[in-house]
This record gives sequence, C-alpha cells and structure tokens, in this order.
Amino acid sequence: MKNSILYIFFLLSANLMLSQQKQYPFRNPNLDTEKRIDNLLSLMTLDEKVQALSTNPSVKRLGLIGTGHVEGLHGLALGGPGEWGGKNKKPLPTTTFPQAYGLGETWDVELLQKVANVEGYETRFALQKYNRGGLVVRAPNADIARDPRWGRTEESYGEDAFFNGTMTVAFVKGLQGNNPKYWQTASLMKHFLANSNEDGRTYTSSDFDERLWREYYALPFQMGVVQGGSRAYMAAYNKVNGIPAMVHPMLKNITQKEWGQNGIICTDGGAFKLLLSDHKYYADKYLGAAAAVKAGINQFLDEFVDGVYGALSNGYLKEKDLDEVLRGNYRVMIKLGMLDASNENPYSKIGKDKDTIDPWKTEAHKKIALEATQKSIVLLKNENGFLPLQKEKIKTLAVIGPRADEVLLDWYSGTPPYVITPLEGIKKKLGSNVEVLVAKNNIDGKAATIAKKADVVIVVVGNHPVCNAGWANCPVPSEGKEAVDRQSLTLEQEDLIKVVYQANPKTVVALISSFPYAINWTQENVPAIVHMAQNSQETGTALADVLFGDYNPAGRLTQTWVKDIADLPELLDYNIRNGRTYMYSKKKPLYAFGHGLSYTTFKYNSVELSSETISKNEELKVTVSITNTGNKDGDEVIQLYVKQLESKVERPEKELKAFKRVFFKAGETKNVDLVLKAKDLEYWNTAKQTFELEKNTIEIQLGSASDNILLKKKIAAK
Repeated sequence: MKNSILYIFFLLSANLMLSQQKQYPFRNPNLDTEKRIDNLLSLMTLDEKVQALSTNPSVKRLGLIGTGHVEGLHGLALGGPGEWGGKNKKPLPTTTFPQAYGLGETWDVELLQKVANVEGYETRFALQKYNRGGLVVRAPNADIARDPRWGRTEESYGEDAFFNGTMTVAFVKGLQGNNPKYWQTASLMKHFLANSNEDGRTYTSSDFDERLWREYYALPFQMGVVQGGSRAYMAAYNKVNGIPAMVHPMLKNITQKEWGQNGIICTDGGAFKLLLSDHKYYADKYLGAAAAVKAGINQFLDEFVDGVYGALSNGYLKEKDLDEVLRGNYRVMIKLGMLDASNENPYSKIGKDKDTIDPWKTEAHKKIALEATQKSIVLLKNENGFLPLQKEKIKTLAVIGPRADEVLLDWYSGTPPYVITPLEGIKKKLGSNVEVLVAKNNIDGKAATIAKKADVVIVVVGNHPVCNAGWANCPVPSEGKEAVDRQSLTLEQEDLIKVVYQANPKTVVALISSFPYAINWTQENVPAIVHMAQNSQETGTALADVLFGDYNPAGRLTQTWVKDIADLPELLDYNIRNGRTYMYSKKKPLYAFGHGLSYTTFKYNSVELSSETISKNEELKVTVSITNTGNKDGDEVIQLYVKQLESKVERPEKELKAFKRVFFKAGETKNVDLVLKAKDLEYWNTAKQTFELEKNTIEIQLGSASDNILLKKKIAAK
C-alpha cells in the first residue's frame, strides 16, 4: 500500500513538473525560434549557461534534454578502434560504408545522399531505442586533400573544391533529411579551415592568399552551409595565416555574417588548451576562453569551465557574450526537436516501436552498403581486357597478400554487423568448382609457389588505416593516419607483387588503400589493377563482383596520383598554385584526377549548349550525346571542366564545374544534361571584396577524366 501511494505521488509530481515545463514559452513549437531562445536564456542561471558551452547543452532544471555528438564519416560510429560511444560499453553495430575517400570515388551525388540518410536514420534509432550516441554528427569532413601525404586523406572526398563541396552538400542533406521543420540529425562539418597536415597541426600555420581562401579552401564549407543547410562545424587545430582557427575572425565575419551560419561552432578535441601550450597565443586560459567565445565558439571539446569562469570574473567576458553564442546551440536543438513534444517531430518515432528490427540488420541497408562499395571501385588499368576474369575457365586461383583476408577499420569507423573479406567474397563467387590457394606473404617462398600453380593470381595489398600501432605512431613510412603524415608514397608490398608476377604474369592487383601510392612498377608490368578504399562491410562481395564481371566498375579517382614524392611541393606549402593538384601541376601523373576505366567503351558524339553566352546569376544547360559502344551495360562519369582563356588573374589550367554518373545499356545512346552555373565561373576580386564574373572567353571541356577531354566548346562570359 505504501509503495502504491509513493508511486501515485511520483506520478503527480512528474505530471506537475511536465505541465510547468510546457508553460514555458521556449516549449511552444509555434513560437518564433528567436523568441523561444530569448525565453530559455532568461530562465537559465549563469552556471547553467557556462555548462551549456559543452557538447551537450541540456538544462535539466528546466526539463530541457539536449543531445551530444557522434562520429560518422562513413557510417555511425558506436564502437570500432576509437571505441566511440564509450570505452566500457559494448559496441553497437552499425552499417559501415567505404571510407569517405571511397565514397568520393563513386562520383554519385544521389548515392552519397542515400548513404548519409541511412547513417542519419541509424543515429536516431541508436539514440531513441538504445540511448546510445547523440544527434549531432561530426560529418562530413569538408577539408580538401591537396596532398596525398596528408595522414587523414581517407577522410576527404578529394583534391577539388567544387567536387568536395558538391559531395559535402549531398552528405549534409542526407544526414539532416527533407522535413521542412525538423532535422533527422545535425551535420557538423570538419575541420574549418585548411587542415591538411598532421605533423605539427597543433601549432603550424596554413598560409595562402585571399583568393585561395575564397575560391578553394573555404568553398566546400560555404557550399555545405549555403546549399546544404549545415548549421554546425568544427574549427581546426591549425593557424590560418598566423591566427589559430578557433579564434579567427573568419568564424564570425564570414561564416556567420556572410554565409548565414547561425548554429554550432565547436573546437576540435583539446584545442582550447592548445591555444596556450602549442600555439602560445595567449598569456593565460582566461584570455583564451574570452577570445574563443567572442570569436563565435559555443561548444568546447575539452576542459573549459575554469577558463570561462576566470574570463567572467576578470571582466574579459560578460553574460551577454555567453547568451550571444549559446543561441546557436539552441537553434540546432530546436531543429532536432529537442525542445518540442515528440508527437510534433516525425523523426522522434524512429526506434520507438518495440518490434522494430535494428536497421543495420535489414536487407535494405546492406544493399546500400554493397552498392556504395561496388560504385567506389576504380579500375586503374586493364590491359587487353584482362578483366573481368572468366570463372568457368579457372581451375586454380591464388589469392595472395596481407590484406586478402581482412577488412580493416579506421579510427573513425564504427563496428560493422558483419564483414566480408576479399578472400571470402572470391571464394563465395567461385563456389566449389575452383581450387583457391592462399598466402599472406612469401615466407618460405609460399606466395611464389602457389602463384606458379594457379591459372590466375589476385594480389591484395594496401595500408593499415590505424598503422597497427599506438597513437601518433606509424612504423611503416608510407602509412599515415590522424596525427601522422606519410613519409613515403612507395608501396612496400610492391616487392611482393614483383615476386608473384615473376612467378605468374597472369596477375591482378587489388590495392585497398586510404590514399594514393606511386605504384609505377605495377602500372608498367601488371595487366590489371583496381583500387578501393578501406572499411566497407561489403568489401569482399563488391571486389569479387568487379573482378568476375558481375559489376562493371565506373569509379573515378578524386585525387592526382603522382609518380614520385619529388613531384610534390613541400607539405606545408598551402599555395596550390605552386604545382599542386590537377589544376596547377606541371608533372605528368601516374593517374590523373577523374581517371577510371570500364569493361565497356563510350563515344562522346556531340555537345549542345542552351546559349553561347553566360551572364551573372545565369545557368547554362550543356547537353552531351554519348553512346555505349561496347557489349556490356555500364556507368559513365561525364566530367565538365572549364578553362578561362582571357582572365586578367592567374586561373587553373582547368577546373571541374559539373559531373554526372549515368547508366547506359550496351549500345544505348543518351543525351545527358549538365548545368554550368555562372557563379561557379567567378573569381574573388580582392579589391572589390566580392566574387566577380569576368568578361572572358571560356572553353568548356567534356570527357571521362581530366586528362581525357573528348569534346570542347567555347562560350562568352558577359
């Protein structure tokens, strides 16, 4: 009886608290967002405001439960090598896609949005069914992979600003969903700005001129905010032109005042203390905390409380300064539905049904993982149609290499529900009719021995994404990761390829890697080479599908693969005009930006333009007639580049400005429409402090790679 009375009392108290909370104006979903935030801030104490500068802006006294961050570069991470979601918690499996580098190699905008939507759904599901994770997703990484030595190349879509921005927009939209009022999750882009060196990243400065800032380094972030709708990003560790990124005026003056970014701006992990310890930029943490808040930082990823209190007590900060930045946190919380009743938000129902199947177990999510992996595979070389292999003609196959029977996860991976290794995928594809011989290496001559016995050899090589070593340690020179840049572009396992090829020239190389390698010998000698990124749970199935012709590859490189490390400028040279990327390099590459082959052939017949001129704010429709002239169905990636012929300022040799991946049946002819936007042809006029379309002649170049231009047409910019 006593327990029943206590229970009734508890229910009455809870209902009273709930009714009181509902009376607060900030709880009213029909009230203007800014008025809701005005009311919330008026009710919060100073202590609550300081605490709300963390990654979880909850105010429990007012019944406001906010939400924190999760990692999600290529699938929600609640496990994996980084032990995301809790070191003492059992990993929660989630659908695991290829690394962002591989997702970029699909050149498929619609697919990328589907991938991100799957991740966003699983993020909601994990939180609302299992109380795991949060709804602010640290993805995508909008940084540009301007140099293949960068240890975090795997996190980037590639070296081209327009391409990265287009893929960033797709990923943001997928994560956030298409509801007009609420977001499925919030996309927090990383790392603003020009953060593409690991060695010395906590104190070095990325230096470049204003035009490169506007036209190159900032462009993917700008597109993510303006076109994608992201309202969250992470400031980088490094300095930008001598000023630490997390206190740089660009945060407020450009991203907020110009682009309309009005949500979360957070530090990177431990970055606040690095202002003093590594950058040595302030005399004490109180000055540093004040500068960060005044710059626009509203979430800290390390210990900040003492610094903020000290800044307040010293008069460096006022409560109104906290109010100003906290508004951004609560704008994001409102978009996520955290301040509203659950029946208002359609995403709040995800995972609430007791009979709901975990989405990572569904065939639908497995299918998207497989599609993304198939589409990410790049056929680098295929001499005399060596691929696809005809399994009915093979009696004995050798699978050799250190990556043959593993799927390696990187630092930002979650834990996949299952993995299919290359060896498993190949064995399943071949069935019991083919003898499969296996060797990890050539110890005791095993690799050479089985290669001689085989009809065909598949060598599976590549890097280890966490270097199989401790933090900030990569014993193998060509490997890299967060905190470690690569010291070499030489694939150490190429010697194994040489041994195998000597034993049996009928060799295919599958390079599974997070970044490019200078595989010159392999390109010169081995008849067929494919590249794919790490991490996908469907690695083996997709690879076997491509090798044996059940999927026609059409992935394309998103980075220039140089022949030699000496072809690159110094890593810390951020002026890309000094010979960096396909836009400015004078060296002939091993593989060009946009390169990728197919099992069929395509003919570019003709191009038609909707106009011969283009003016500010206009769009030009470019229609390309293309025929699949081969005997296999397949995708073609149509790439549109522009060359400014009469510019008064230095412009790239060529720049990607539109692309589309299109499926063709064998023998089919299609007219493919691409849109060229005048705003994408503009340059930053530093004198006028604005983007400007020059009166100029522009050459439109169409082809299947940056070095394979098949059609050209000139237009006049007016």
